[in-house]
Amino acid sequence: MAIASDESSRICSHCDRAIPSSNIDLHYAHCSRNLERCKICGDMVPKKYSDEHFLSTHAPVSCSLCSETMEREVLPIHKGENCPQRIVTCEFCEFPLPAIDLAEHQEVCGNRTELCILCNRYIRLRERYNHESRCTGILDNAVPRDVREAERDQGAQRRPPQDFSRKRLLFTIAITGIAVLLGSLFFQRKTESSQVH
Repeated sequence: MAIASDESSRICSHCDRAIPSSNIDLHYAHCSRNLERCKICGDMVPKKYSDEHFLSTHAPVSCSLCSETMEREVLPIHKGENCPQRIVTCEFCEFPLPAIDLAEHQEVCGNRTELCILCNRYIRLRERYNHESRCTGILDNAVPRDVREAERDQGAQRRPPQDFSRKRLLFTIAITGIAVLLGSLFFQRKTESSQVH
């Protein structure tokens, strides 16, 4: 037990607190029997609650998103900035997705195009901001005027599908109908022949 600079108090050698000199022996007996110093933070903790103190304050925790184990103090930063499963939004379409998938998504999403209503050119979304700052509004002469006006009237939508795709659709429907009809006839004959035997 060390003597404090003040004659009326002494420093407890177990908890390092200043205790009135008249109580130091009683305090030391109680303190050493009931308290222990946490090996991690140095706080004095009741011995019966030392495991609880460790679990609630210092035990490694798992991220609920990615299951990575880390110190409790780091968890909020990890979830907000570093977790590969945290939800972020695409800068082009504002779709929410896990951060680990963002680069691949934006690579595809940024290559989509939109029609610039000033110059009537299709611009990649990843180049849109630079284009808008440089666009002079001069119409692109490579696209015929009637096509440009039709696209502008459609609200900058893409050209409608060509006529041959409707023919393909009708052909596909016809083939599917024939296949269903043949399948049902075959199934009907099979069930009739199995009932006879």
